[in-house]
Amino acid sequence: MDLGITGRIALISGADSGMGKETARQLLQAGVRVAITDVADGTLDEALAELSPLGEVIAITGDVTRAADVDTIWAKVRADMGEPDIFVNAAGVTGATGDFLDVDDEGWLRTLDINLMGAVRMCRHAVPAMRARSWGRIVLFASEDAVQPYVDELPYCASKAGILTLAKGLSKAYGPDNVLVNTVSPAFIHTPMTDAMMEKRAQEKGISFDEAVATFLDEERPGMVLKRRGRPEEVASAVVFLCSERASFINGAGIRVDSGSVYTLAG
Repeated sequence: MDLGITGRIALISGADSGMGKETARQLLQAGVRVAITDVADGTLDEALAELSPLGEVIAITGDVTRAADVDTIWAKVRADMGEPDIFVNAAGVTGATGDFLDVDDEGWLRTLDINLMGAVRMCRHAVPAMRARSWGRIVLFASEDAVQPYVDELPYCASKAGILTLAKGLSKAYGPDNVLVNTVSPAFIHTPMTDAMMEKRAQEKGISFDEAVATFLDEERPGMVLKRRGRPEEVASAVVFLCSERASFINGAGIRVDSGSVYTLAG
């Protein structure tokens, strides 16, 4: 299928692993020129080496919680590639977890700063040039948690609910300029983040990693009727579709990639 985006430029945050890296892979396969960015922890260079054979790709280190880093990220991609036509915000963390009464202000603010304000900072840079060219695609990673909150992950849930509202608002504000803004909401995908969650669960319960995954699905995510973790490429395919000309009439929408985890129709 021709996605109609050959030669476009994309910037993807949180792209050193998991769903962000897989999105970069599939965009490269669609003929898109890609810039990936993430914090400087060593894995971004590994992602660059893995993706480079697929097409034109550059890597830029930066922290979306720092305004100066965000400025540098965008300046670098503009200098090396040009103005991005596509922005995908995959940067995020689980953040502070535990009983609501035990999570302090620092835990809340850190989680919101990365997951929500990071997207805000990046979108401030993405929108103006897209508006000027009357073509843009922005896809923000939300989560099933945004509409189905879990009591031990409330900062994360609130941050992802904010992403849904942000995307809907941006879609209304800039859709008339053909800047289309949508979200993808994954649930329990096979990524380094959920690996860490399951390793912690296995250690706490004295069970194997595979048992931790199985019991988590049964006890914490019973709506996931496929009874497995999702694969990063399953999420990336939805993201890439929203970035394409095939999705030229989709704006302000959200696609759930969650194995049926969310029980409700709305949201």
